[in-house]
Amino acid sequence: MFEVASNYKTGPVDAAHVRHARMVRQTAVLMSRRGDVWQTDLTDISATGVRLSRPTEWHGMPGEVWVLDMLFGDEVNVHVMAEVVRVDTAHIALVFARIPEDTQLALWTLLGGYADTLEPWDDKSDQA
Repeated sequence: MFEVASNYKTGPVDAAHVRHARMVRQTAVLMSRRGDVWQTDLTDISATGVRLSRPTEWHGMPGEVWVLDMLFGDEVNVHVMAEVVRVDTAHIALVFARIPEDTQLALWTLLGGYADTLEPWDDKSDQA
C-alpha cells in the first residue's frame, strides 16, 4: 500500500539514536479530554505515536492522556488514547497509551512497512 523510504542506514545502528519510522500524512485529528475538544492536523504517524500541529491557545501538558480520532480516507478511522510527551510552539508529540483492539488492524494496515521499520534520528534536528 505504502512504500517505506529506502534511504535508511544499513549495517549496525546505534540503538540510542533510532525510532520507529514516521509516515508523513495529512488528515484532520479530533483531540478530546475531559470535555475539552480541539481540532488539529496530523503531521506524522508511527507505530508508537503521532505528531500533531499545536492548536492555537491549546494549553495541554506532558503526561496528559488525550483521545484522538483520525480519519484516513472514507473508511479508516484510527481511534486511540495517547499521552503527551513533548510540546513546543508548533507541535504536540504523543505516544500511544491504548489502541483498542478494533482499531489495531486499521492502524497497522495504514502504516504498512513503517510499522516494522526503524530510522535514525538526531534530537537536535527534530524536537517533536
